[in-house]
Amino acid sequence: MRRFLRPGHDPVRERLKRDLFQFNKTVEHGFPHQPSALGYSPFLRLMAIGTRSGAIKLYGAPGVEFMGLHEENNTVMQIHFIPDQCQLVTLLDDNSLHLWSLKQQGGASELREEHRFTLKGPPGSPPSATQVTAVLPHSSREVLYLGTESGNVFVVELPSLGVLEDRTISPEAVLQRIPEDNCNRRSCELVEALQEHPKNPDQILIGYSRGLIVLWDLQNNKAAQHFLGSQQLENLYWQRDGSKFISCHYDGSYTQWPVSSDNRQSEPLENTVPYGPFPCKAISKIYWQTTKNGLPYIIFQGGMPRASYGDRHSISVIHGSQQTAFDFTSRVIDFFIIFSSDPAAEFDDPSALVALAEEELVVIDLKSAGWPAVHPPYLASLHCSAITCSHHVSNIPLKLWERIISAGSKQNIHYSSMPWPIDGGTNLAPDPPQRDLLLTGHEDGTVRFWDASGVCLHLLYKLSTVRVFLTDADPNDNMNTLGEDEWPPLRKVGTFDPYSDDPRLGIQKIYLCKYSGYLAVAGTAGQVLVMELNDEDAEHVVDHAEADLLQDQEGYRWKGHEKLKTRDGPVRFEAGFQPFVLVQCQPPAVVTSLALHSEWRLVAFGTSHGFGLFDHQQKRLVFVKCTLHPSDQLALEGPLSRVKSLKKSLRQSFRRIRRSRVSSRKRRGAGGNASEVQEANAKFDQDALQEMELAPVQRKIEARSAEDSFTGFVRTLYFADTFLRDSSRHCPSLWAGTNGGTVYAFCLRVPPAERRMDEPVRAEQAKEIQLMHRAPVVGILVLDGRSTPLPEPLEVAHDLSKSPDMQGSHQLLVVSEEQFKVFTLPKVSSKLKLKLTALEGCRVRKVTVANFGSCKTDDYSENDLAVLTNLGDIQIISLPFLKLQIRYPCIRKEDVSGIASCVFTKYGQGFYLISPSEFERFSLSTKWLVEPRCIVDMPEVTSNNHVHNNSGTENAARKS
Repeated sequence: MRRFLRPGHDPVRERLKRDLFQFNKTVEHGFPHQPSALGYSPFLRLMAIGTRSGAIKLYGAPGVEFMGLHEENNTVMQIHFIPDQCQLVTLLDDNSLHLWSLKQQGGASELREEHRFTLKGPPGSPPSATQVTAVLPHSSREVLYLGTESGNVFVVELPSLGVLEDRTISPEAVLQRIPEDNCNRRSCELVEALQEHPKNPDQILIGYSRGLIVLWDLQNNKAAQHFLGSQQLENLYWQRDGSKFISCHYDGSYTQWPVSSDNRQSEPLENTVPYGPFPCKAISKIYWQTTKNGLPYIIFQGGMPRASYGDRHSISVIHGSQQTAFDFTSRVIDFFIIFSSDPAAEFDDPSALVALAEEELVVIDLKSAGWPAVHPPYLASLHCSAITCSHHVSNIPLKLWERIISAGSKQNIHYSSMPWPIDGGTNLAPDPPQRDLLLTGHEDGTVRFWDASGVCLHLLYKLSTVRVFLTDADPNDNMNTLGEDEWPPLRKVGTFDPYSDDPRLGIQKIYLCKYSGYLAVAGTAGQVLVMELNDEDAEHVVDHAEADLLQDQEGYRWKGHEKLKTRDGPVRFEAGFQPFVLVQCQPPAVVTSLALHSEWRLVAFGTSHGFGLFDHQQKRLVFVKCTLHPSDQLALEGPLSRVKSLKKSLRQSFRRIRRSRVSSRKRRGAGGNASEVQEANAKFDQDALQEMELAPVQRKIEARSAEDSFTGFVRTLYFADTFLRDSSRHCPSLWAGTNGGTVYAFCLRVPPAERRMDEPVRAEQAKEIQLMHRAPVVGILVLDGRSTPLPEPLEVAHDLSKSPDMQGSHQLLVVSEEQFKVFTLPKVSSKLKLKLTALEGCRVRKVTVANFGSCKTDDYSENDLAVLTNLGDIQIISLPFLKLQIRYPCIRKEDVSGIASCVFTKYGQGFYLISPSEFERFSLSTKWLVEPRCIVDMPEVTSNNHVHNNSGTENAARKS
């Protein structure tokens, strides 16, 4: 019965766990997935982005972020801020309106949904009668005007969102006041645009789809003036003084209309087709901005010639003789202009164009010559090339941090120096306690260095490995160069570029030593590059070495992709991390594991065929070890090969099931007579009896066969200075774990510093451990005499860690997908185990050592294992006793890519991809917590502080 008994709770330990562990999802980094709407408040200086999944995100000054989620999870179609209020309205694709408010609580602001409302028509009316197409928040802050598909304009009271039926502007009322010769009932179908007069809040423009535009007098409930366009209407925009407005149309034209005081039909002043005379795409939105020099800025979306440029996503800016069509690599969702709206100002004086594209946010400085882009402090396009791997480094030394920033600043000389123009709210979050880097590897062979210290994930530096190799694209090509006479004057903007010149360039593994500045990156085609940081541009030859991982094997033929061709002769590199040696694995399979020891100047790498060790100081291969099983043919096909078929996969699955049944029958029948089988069974029974008292009921786990595919796949590599041969002498060692549950240990002889270049590094295999269930080994760790994980290379030398205890006996922790097992060193005898799969029914996907500090006192901290399972749960397991401390649900088990992308930090935080463009940040620690904390104060409202214009987005003056 003892196996069913649970040990009692230790109240002291339970209290300590509350001081150490706490799970929070804190902030989302990156660019919102599938954005669908954009809004801006010049009063609050805040921008809002809505998504197809029903999320709404507000951004202001760096660190000022708010997020809300509609319960319906429907697409956000429109976002409108209420003038001079901390409120906004969202329109969803289910035709529902939602009122949101920024409320202050506990010294910080929160975004809350106040009301929701769906416009309903009379019984029996079609859905189009109340389908909202245009929304106008009135400057009185008392009502919303809602234009619909039926041509009705409904008036909704704020904040109750109740319909004021007696104030509805019906098509019939509009037609009664317009001469019959000019229009009919169909002229008033579908309201495309609603705009308030900038000088007279009692008048609004109503634009109908078929080209009719009516200036409606709200006081007298009549049409003050009407305008007949000959083309389908797309949008309207008032000029600042209210004497004219601009309409833009489906045929790629825009028209200026004068506004007079008498009630008559007005004729257009001027009709312009900017990119005519050939048929053009629609201009969906337009701004006309006045300036002191008299030349207006005309800014519009679309309008490109259909035949040649119909597939382009563009926003054009015209200012006098200057004209540029900004060409985006993804569809433009919406844009707005930041300009002066001081009531005393005579001119608009635009300062910035803010464009939301489907895959990135682009801000253009309209004040500087050439209209350069502004480097965004947040909303980074993480997926400008698809993310293939991630690596986090905590507590970066200041010197390395400054050198990386310096290298990045040299890359950003083409960006504008203008301050970030969206600067509303106040960031209340404390300054980050340390400098953290998140490195992302990408499909196009680049590595991006992100400042992950605080709420804003900010790009510091971009490294490209492409220059080392020969590809189809010339790195000196400049896609932005235009001929003098080229028309239209397109200029590519943004960083989003999902196309890779060669999928073999993809980065699969990254390892950065923050103390020495050495960086190792490995890729899809077996390439391993070792780099060092250089503050200046340099031109040098990259040394090459080959590692033949199949050297002792015969009869194998690689069926996958070829290796990348390298450049001959010297290669010029920008300041930053520059490669000095390339190790090419043969066959050129994906590099599956990587480890760098900067003190010993060694780099280890593994693929599905084996692993090797390279001395990057002497630039010499130390050894290679083939781990390929004779039956492992799939490992020779490569990730880009199509040889593996569904039939083959099914055949292997049925074979595994058959083997499982046969083995279970054999166990039920008479036992074998071989002495080896008897010894194995005796050992198994002994282990089972020892665990009987401790373990509850366990699941039965079938042992995996050595013939399963990819058993030689090297999952993890680990350097350690420990006792491998005997207990009296410790030595450098390299450990490797494979997919087949095998652990290899090699003794290394690294010459002392004075003879480092004269004598070679030598290696000799000392141990080989085979786990009983042959589960993949996902982590290896050596604990010193104090049961503390060994420090990182050079960590002790920089006085950032205690020297490891070399007096007591060391322990080896091997983490497989199914269990955690502690062995004594150097004998490698089993000491302790935790059967995770048998107890929990889950498998380990990621594991790392994290340091957890108490939130109550600075004097206590402990090292534990942070474990992510295939069910998306995170478990914290104590060291060295392997006791489960706490479990948190984190990622949906169906989100396989999210689980695969997860990376833990050294201090109990983590990141995982919730979409191709967004990282979710979470914390397991009570002490280390990075989350937005900000406040938005209501500025003082001056009379007519708001230029009454909803299509134009203004930069309102604000009194502090």
